[in-house]
Amino acid sequence: MEGMRGVGPQYSRASRALMRISIVIVTYNSRSDIDRCLDSIRRHGGSATREIVVVDNHSTDGTAAAVRDRWPSVPVIGVGSNVGFARANNIGVRQTTGELVLFLNPDTEIQPGAIDRLVAALVARPDAAAAGPRLVDGSGRPELSFGSMIGPLAELRQKLLVRGNDRGWPIVAARVQRLTSIPREVDWVSGACLLVWRADAEAAGLFDERYFMYAEDVDLCAAIRARGRKVLFVPGAQVIHFRGKSGATAPLATAAAYRASQVAFYEKHRPAWAPILRRYLKLRRLLPDTSGNLPERP
Repeated sequence: MEGMRGVGPQYSRASRALMRISIVIVTYNSRSDIDRCLDSIRRHGGSATREIVVVDNHSTDGTAAAVRDRWPSVPVIGVGSNVGFARANNIGVRQTTGELVLFLNPDTEIQPGAIDRLVAALVARPDAAAAGPRLVDGSGRPELSFGSMIGPLAELRQKLLVRGNDRGWPIVAARVQRLTSIPREVDWVSGACLLVWRADAEAAGLFDERYFMYAEDVDLCAAIRARGRKVLFVPGAQVIHFRGKSGATAPLATAAAYRASQVAFYEKHRPAWAPILRRYLKLRRLLPDTSGNLPERP
């Protein structure tokens, strides 16, 4: 069937250096992170030719001006308002031309060889469209940056593993260490660092812009897999992810964005469960209102 054919181009190892990678970084008040991220790309950007574009979601901390001043060769697209992670990434993709697209958070730091290993994983697997690295925090603790398709049981399992790992529960931390040490096919990988063939991303419709923040990476991977293509977790590629800053500075807005994306995801992919999720969130006064705000607790 036409819709199930692989669309990623084929490359020999010798021609890998001729490929062009477009790196899209969406920023929002990321001034404290972006220098480290861009410098890690400069030092460890891999052997393929690369272009970088920063899409700034109307930062108020001078992020865009700082990038233009310190990194004059990096184009900065100011979108005039905070349009969300999905839409901003799509804007960036449409301004680039590389055969491969690397979606990268500004709070990441590329480690030596990471990009080359992600590229090699896709080149070695003609049936694969996307790949994600092993993400670790600043102390080297692995992050569970992949998982099964979102659903009630999968979400519960993921949250228990993430929470236990973050809190240093020995049994859980050991399990996450094992899980993140084995290459595997997965349902999704984190959008904090996601490499995908442009042709596959475009065939999947890019990011669904109904998601302002959260779940857009799972949704894109689901669209890729629906076309018969594979998503890979590549632990040999490692990237540091200094996560959690946005949630710490704006916890209510972050929680509202998460819940809104969760509801949108269930309505699209798990419609039978969506009314149950809505009732549960409403009972707990966690259901975002139509303006995207999180209702205050009593």
